[in-house]
Amino acid sequence: QVQLVESGGGLVQAGGSLRLSCAASGSIWGINVMGWYRQAPGEERELVATITSSISTYYADSVKGRFTISRDNVKNTVYLQMNSLKPEDTAVYYCNLKRYGVDDWGKGTLVTVSS
Repeated sequence: QVQLVESGGGLVQAGGSLRLSCAASGSIWGINVMGWYRQAPGEERELVATITSSISTYYADSVKGRFTISRDNVKNTVYLQMNSLKPEDTAVYYCNLKRYGVDDWGKGTLVTVSS
């Protein structure tokens, strides 16, 4: 089983930027999808962005044009660059790895955007 460790969360003012990182322990081989999800207080977890092992990306409409997902396959790390942050982006952000029907999750990192 792969362990995923997120970092980079914190408190930022509206309009600011943060960069989240998620490092995967062990080797990630084969076809896989890494992604970021978020869960705001009282809300369900929602998809933010994904990136495949072939570097195809997907973004939720709410973050298109503001967030950029990328990955380093040598370092087994996925990143989420978040710009023009809004208070409604406040949530715990979780890293996810999908491969061959198996989901691995990180423990999450808190992002708080003040107005």
